[in-house]
Amino acid sequence: MALDHAQPLDVINVQPLAGKLQDVKTHSLLKTAKLQLMRLVLAAGQSVPEHQVPGEITIQCLEGEAVVSTPGLSRSLGAGELMVLPGGEPHALRATTAASLLVTILLSP
Repeated sequence: MALDHAQPLDVINVQPLAGKLQDVKTHSLLKTAKLQLMRLVLAAGQSVPEHQVPGEITIQCLEGEAVVSTPGLSRSLGAGELMVLPGGEPHALRATTAASLLVTILLSP
């Protein structure tokens, strides 16, 4: 079954999930030929192992707190903070509290 993605010009709700955070799973919000948006939902202590994607990405913390680690640094992101990673940059994520993150991936440079 295909995922139900938003379409260009649709309004996408990325407000904090608050009390529903534990009930929502990571999901793709929009995918076009050049761009993908995902809401990444992590429980406190949960992590995403090191990986990389070819295109540039942004990671915006919508709620909670998470640490983004690359081979050269670790940065904590809190609600309302955003980080940009160059394409191909190895990175991992770890939630220090329950967190919801908006991840934007440039699929074709």
